[in-house]
Amino acid sequence: MAIPNAIKKTFNLPDGREISIETGKLAKQADGSVEVRMGDTILLATVVSNKEAREGVDFLPMSVDYQEKFASSGKIPGGFLKREGKLSDYEVLTSRLVDRALRPLFPSDYHAETQVMIQLFSLEENDLPDALAALAASAALTASDIPFAGPISEVRVGRVNGEMIINPNSKQLEESDIDMIVAATIDNIMMVEGELKEISEQEMVEAINFAHESIKLQCQAQLDLAKDAGKTEKREYNHEEEPDAELEKEIFDKYYQQFFDIAAKGLADKAERARLFSEIKDGYIDSLPEDTEISLSLAKSYLSAAQKKAVRNATLETRSRLDGRKLDEIRPIWSEIDYLPSAHGSAVFTRGETQSLTTVTLGTKLDEQMVDGAVHSGYNKFILHYNFPAFSTGEARPNRGPGRREVGHGNLALRALKQILPTPDELPYTIRVVSDILESNGSSSMATVCAGSLALMDAGIPIKAPVSGIAMGLISDPETGKYAILSDILGDEDHIGDMDFKVTGTEKGITACQMDIKVDGLSSELMMEALNQAKAGRDHIRNEMSKTIAAPREDYKPNAPRVVNIEIDREMIGAVIGPGGKVVQEIQKTTGATVVIEETEKGGKINVFAVNKESLDQAVKWIKGIVAKPEVGEVYDGIVKAIQPYGAFVEIMPGKDGLLHISEIKHEKIDNLEGILEIGEEVKVKLIDIDKKTGKLRLSRKVLLPKPEKEEK
Repeated sequence: MAIPNAIKKTFNLPDGREISIETGKLAKQADGSVEVRMGDTILLATVVSNKEAREGVDFLPMSVDYQEKFASSGKIPGGFLKREGKLSDYEVLTSRLVDRALRPLFPSDYHAETQVMIQLFSLEENDLPDALAALAASAALTASDIPFAGPISEVRVGRVNGEMIINPNSKQLEESDIDMIVAATIDNIMMVEGELKEISEQEMVEAINFAHESIKLQCQAQLDLAKDAGKTEKREYNHEEEPDAELEKEIFDKYYQQFFDIAAKGLADKAERARLFSEIKDGYIDSLPEDTEISLSLAKSYLSAAQKKAVRNATLETRSRLDGRKLDEIRPIWSEIDYLPSAHGSAVFTRGETQSLTTVTLGTKLDEQMVDGAVHSGYNKFILHYNFPAFSTGEARPNRGPGRREVGHGNLALRALKQILPTPDELPYTIRVVSDILESNGSSSMATVCAGSLALMDAGIPIKAPVSGIAMGLISDPETGKYAILSDILGDEDHIGDMDFKVTGTEKGITACQMDIKVDGLSSELMMEALNQAKAGRDHIRNEMSKTIAAPREDYKPNAPRVVNIEIDREMIGAVIGPGGKVVQEIQKTTGATVVIEETEKGGKINVFAVNKESLDQAVKWIKGIVAKPEVGEVYDGIVKAIQPYGAFVEIMPGKDGLLHISEIKHEKIDNLEGILEIGEEVKVKLIDIDKKTGKLRLSRKVLLPKPEKEEK
């Protein structure tokens, strides 16, 4: 059945997969609504924006929420309520990716409350729908009357065996050495975020450019959709006071140079700079009479604009920074490890006025983080949490738990560090890294990467190589062609810049990146220059870190738990567990160790975890005794378990008894065992045969005894 007013456009990815975007069919009361399909994967994006802005609002109050319905993959949510609840960290991270690409393209004077919702309703196996979320959101905005300077789209770019792939599926991503989400308009790159397996700067730029080619096609499809749907005209709005050109010129002429002079002083103290800038602004406001007709909100806006332009120009003209540094100069760094004696690993990393205290805790398989989502399910053995308390910036505000910022910054650091961790088989621990930011003035997420790398080495984790991270900035003037690439940016420079990006990596290459671009027409050449300057900064920071610790400790801390993995045959799993778990419970109770048993493709895997070496060795010896296979010809210290008229049953290994026949006890002939053997007695025996059919063990004691000398006749 044909749906009235439904408009659909389709295009193909480079590998031939078809994507369709359709409007006019679902959720028609929203200002914009689009359904995106790729195979059996379906997302619905809706956008609603109020016609008027709330009084006193001078920013864009936009919320972006991406949610995956469990029914999309045929699952029922876990927990007591059995319904979708608050967004998972994965959904929050996807929402952030979409928000960061959309927000810069709204008019600066548009302040109406706006809500963007992207919902996953159907999922094809192995698809990764987060790569389609921004396409859906942008298409909904483009097919609406909401002012938006798009369209944009995002794609994931991977590389398998040297070949670039757009929107790889989960199987392909497992083999890929690149996992980046790239957002762009038809003309310009807007946002980049991802993790990489120590690749070069040139390879990263090539991947970004490859992604942009597919994005151009997706943006054109959205423009065609909006045209056919008759949504090319945008609504009129008036969310700000009428501009006052005369007041703007008056403030600029009077205060621009004062702002410039402060910026050019190169004051290293953040608080002192803020005080001097505030004195100028407050001085003007205080000078106005009580009955002034001048709009205070406009005046404050013009003062801030004059300050921003002055700071930018001061950097471009003096080639010096707000705090007096050269463009590529890194702030002073100091670090210390083993700072917290009770932690399994700890480090303090301080760069300028940014400081992270990071801890590493080692746990067992039981400590793994369970992931229960519509798309992603399983367990995480590496966990990283990032905390950003208010006091780190000298503010007072209630603690409300981690927000989207904390989740995003922590995820970036996690992606940077996980590339250098040993494989799960090489490292049996569950690892939790926690970064507590104690001071912040410029990229605490990169401080987390550096502190995390130091703390992992302090804990004795055999990482492949140390990782360092740096936050970069860009200030440019398209009229003059001047630009300045800034290494290790301050918080103030982040606010006024045209681009900020964070890059982490080892000596070998890049492990993670996050880039937000606020200026049109950033060339690949300029991006390469910025990445190369970032590499020099990373190398400097890593060299400073190496003065504290250059390689992982040879052993774990004395207070760190010990873990041993034991591979066993599948048929031996039951023997270790015992009837009703009796054996494994006895091992844990007696030794104090924690024993975790799981079945694998190869057989069985036992994880033995203990707080001291003595307990660990005792448990490991016990388990190895259970799973060991008796060998013919070997001598064993056995224990008599039962006595029969025809012989004794002797336990030579836990759970493994053999028959010591009465004829094999002594060289001399004996009629019964009375007075010769007792239950519980220890006896040394030799395994002389294993019955091929029954597996029964035949033991001998007499072969270990000297033969009696023959009596002379």
